[in-house]
This record gives sequence, structure tokens and C-alpha cells, in this order.
Amino acid sequence: MLRSILPLTALFMGSAFLLFAGGVNGLILPVRGEAEGFSATSLGLLGTGWATGYVAGCLRTPALVARVGHIRAFGAMCALAAIAVLLSLVLIKPWVWVPVRALSGFCFAGAAMIVESWLNERADAASRGRIFGIYTMVNLAATTAGQMVLTLGDSRGYFFFVLAAMVYCLALLPTAISATSTPTPLTSVSLNLRGLWKNSPIAVFSVFMVGVSNAAFGTLAAVYAARIGLTLSDIALFASIPILAGAALQIPVGIASDRLDRRRVLIGVAGLALLADALFVFGGFVNPVGVMVLAGLFGAAVFAMYPIIVAHANDHAAPGTFIQVSGGLLLVFGVGSIIGPTVAGIAMSRLGPQSLFAVTGVAHILLILFALLRLKTAPAVAQEKKGSFQAGPLARGSTPETAALAANAVELDADRANAPETDGPKDGGT
Repeated sequence: MLRSILPLTALFMGSAFLLFAGGVNGLILPVRGEAEGFSATSLGLLGTGWATGYVAGCLRTPALVARVGHIRAFGAMCALAAIAVLLSLVLIKPWVWVPVRALSGFCFAGAAMIVESWLNERADAASRGRIFGIYTMVNLAATTAGQMVLTLGDSRGYFFFVLAAMVYCLALLPTAISATSTPTPLTSVSLNLRGLWKNSPIAVFSVFMVGVSNAAFGTLAAVYAARIGLTLSDIALFASIPILAGAALQIPVGIASDRLDRRRVLIGVAGLALLADALFVFGGFVNPVGVMVLAGLFGAAVFAMYPIIVAHANDHAAPGTFIQVSGGLLLVFGVGSIIGPTVAGIAMSRLGPQSLFAVTGVAHILLILFALLRLKTAPAVAQEKKGSFQAGPLARGSTPETAALAANAVELDADRANAPETDGPKDGGT
């Protein structure tokens, strides 16, 4: 095992630096914006900007890499991401932060896709599962560490902005000095709503609603926590605990969804999320311990739903379309992520911090109602036709290349056989 993993250490390090910087940047902006007196609507637009840039990065990075090569493209993405963080420090204005955040989303998606394409190139049938598992754990640990580092200083200074920029630059080094061979062109997907809907209506509708919910929470959780009086350390915990809880719940949820109708499991998990929504809205919790427990319940549910949806969609997918279906659903998730933070930000500005969970609650109610409708109108997938549940990183940190890395050897071979011919990368022999 070590023989197959050690050559990839540089790539894992690059990904860890990338996710660590993203964790710092993603949390310091709403925390600092709240301290500067930005409205919840303005802070919600940060999430909308990031999601817009992220979707654009998933769509445009393959063409950029085909033109200039993986190494140059990765270097440009990390450099621009560092510049974006520093620009947020130099110009502390909402009208600056929103487009800059969109640039950060574009660069983050592009850099992640490039790292994943390298990993995918080096993963053979025997090591693919281990490599994907290590990659997922590295990203989870790095994101959590990036958020928790905010407990070590004062958000009103320049330290965390500079730290994020420095670590984005550090992400350049492992791949720049690595002898890892240049991979094949990146996976390219398009947003084919008609095809996705025909494949699985419940997957399309549900992943859109999950995008609305998860992006609203991911963007504005820190704002909610600050407005109910939590300290900076508690805010960092409030943002990190849901991610860890969601990762932990994927294991039992995956076992259940492989044995039962995935739609029923999805309804059950969404019901758990709705319970957390209701407790946040009506419970009046302000004690840090109670709030953290609720955050864990909420995160365990909302961050476990995306893999169930993808698994259900791929149960219905034709052979050779695994990556296209998974990548297409990611883009639908991205569209929901564009809408959710804006709606929640407006609601919080007008109705107070608890309305964040009123917005996520509406999304979960609509998901449950549509899933119940599909249970009555469409039969369950036969057990022998179901694939295996694949736990993975958060949807917000996933790209079409993540689907390629997660695919097993049979699925990947079928997708490659059906993929159109593309020109190879032009790295000039580097």
C-alpha cells in the first residue's frame, strides 16, 4: 500500500494546503464582515458569489488546462486565490468582497480539479479506493483545521487573511517540484437538465434543494452564531462540528441505503434535518453546549444527503454515464448553492438570525414532499441493480474530477470508452 501512496504525497500536501486555506478564508470573511457591520444580505451574497465562481470553474477549467497545461493552470489558480484573499483585506467593502469571492470560487474549483486529475491518473484498480479514501480524509482534516485556526487569534486584524494567502501560495510548491507525470486532460461535463431529469427526477430536485440548504448554512452559519452571542472559538466549532458529524453519519447511512430503498433513507435523513431546523427556529437555544449539539444533529443530516442522492441517480444511470451523471448533479447542486445564501441572507436581514433555519427547513420540507410523491409514482430500484454507496467529500468541495476519482475500475473504463476524443495537455514536457 505504501508503495502506491508515497509517490502521491506531494499531491495530498497540495490538496491539504488548498483546503486549509479555503477553510480559513471561508470562515474569516463572514466573521469579519459581521464585525464590520455588513448586512446579512451582503454576507449571503458572498456565498452566491463563491458558488457562481465554483460552477464556472468546474465548467471552464478543462479548456484552460488543455490550452496551457496542468502545472501552469494550477499555479495561476493558487496565485489568483492568494491575491483574492489579500484584496479582501485591502478593500473591506461588500461590493468588493462579492466578486472577489467569486474569483476565489473559480480558482478553488480549478485547482481542486487539477489535483484530482493527477490522483486519478495514478490510481489503478487496486489502489483507487484507498487513494480516494485518503484524499477524502485529508480534505476533511484540512478544512476543519483551517476553520479551527480562527480560535487562535483576533478576527479584526490582518493575520488570518495573510495566513490564507500564504497557504494558498504553499499549495503551489508540492506540485511545482514534484516529479509526478502530467496527467491526461480533465473531465468535462455539461449541465444537461433534461437528461438528468429523465434519469432521476428525485435526484435533480433533491440535489437542488440540498444545494440551497447547505450553501445557506455554510455561508451564514458564522453570522447566525455571532448574532446569538457566541464567541469566536464557539463560532469556529459551530462551523466545524456539522462537517465532522456529516462525515461520520455517511457510514451508517451508506449501509442503510444499500439495503433499503434509497428514497426512504433520504426521507429519513431529511426528516432528521427538519427536526434540527425546527429546534433552531423555535427552541430558542443560546447556550453554547445546546447549540453545538443541534449543530451536530443538523450537520449529520444535511451533509449525508448528497451521497445518497448521487448513489440513487447512478442506480438509474446507463452504463458509461457515471461521471456525466455525478458531474451534472454537482452542477445542479451549484445552482442551488447560488440561490440559497441570497435568500437566507435577505431573510436574516428582515426576520432575524433564526430565519436561516426557516429557509433550510423549507428546502427540506419540499425535498421530503417530492420524495414522498416519487415513492407513490415510481417503483424502487431492484436490489440486484443497485450499485454501492460511495462516501465522499462534501459536495461543496467536489468537482467533476471527484466523480472520476471515486469511480471504480469498471465504471471508469465504461465512461472513458464513451468519452469524446480530446487533445492532450500542453505542459511543454514538464
